[in-house]
Amino acid sequence: MTETGGVVVIGWQQLLLATGFVVLVGVLSMWLALGITRDLVIATVRTYLQLIALGLVLRYVFNIDSAWLVIGIVLVMTLAAGSIIVRRSPDAPRGAFVSSVASMLLAGFTVTFAVTGLIVQVEPWYRPQYVIPIAGMVLGNSMTGIALALERVFVDLDARAEEVLALTALGATPWEAAHDSIRKALRAGLIPTINSMAAAGIVFIPGMMAGQILAGADPLAATGYQIVVMLMVAAATAIGSVSAVLLTYRRRFTSDGIYLERGLRGGPE
Repeated sequence: MTETGGVVVIGWQQLLLATGFVVLVGVLSMWLALGITRDLVIATVRTYLQLIALGLVLRYVFNIDSAWLVIGIVLVMTLAAGSIIVRRSPDAPRGAFVSSVASMLLAGFTVTFAVTGLIVQVEPWYRPQYVIPIAGMVLGNSMTGIALALERVFVDLDARAEEVLALTALGATPWEAAHDSIRKALRAGLIPTINSMAAAGIVFIPGMMAGQILAGADPLAATGYQIVVMLMVAAATAIGSVSAVLLTYRRRFTSDGIYLERGLRGGPE
């Protein structure tokens, strides 16, 4: 067993042993004919490549004192998150990518720098060891909530198409006609985060707290960081989901406020 600064170092031998878990899942997949073996292999390879590349990039970035480099990395992460959101929301209209990225920028930058600057109070304000991991947690968790909210609002609008058309025909504004769908969508986007907050410390030990404990930190000190993380994720998910839905739902209506049914949307979205 090799230790560095009190932390047990995971080497290639340990990584190969851990890969045995995925091999077990692959065997079960083939035995039960689940049809996910290929996807599992690709996902495993991508996990290795992406995380090793991330480690190399962060090692390089942490040794460079550049605010622009840190902001550029967060922007790249935001664009990637926006692309993933659109892929997870196939019913979203054109322009959903721009709305998603704008929402992620609003949630990501606001919450990340509020945490690093006001709560943790790191010096300098762009210190990559804090900004990049916190931005990753903010973007990753809010991305899931935004994708759920966007997917739900447009699925629900289509399910209520006749009702929405009737409401707009009677003079309702797009906001009034879509309000029930928006409310359901935002609840869907926020409920997973709320459930995680309710279960933290009882059902599971959250990732950041577990990582700090494994690194030798005092459990009570790790608790403080984890509480901040849980609360910032809730705020980012709420900000991102609300802004994404509000920026996008109106695209399902004409300029006159008439709901666009599937056959009237002008081709694939």
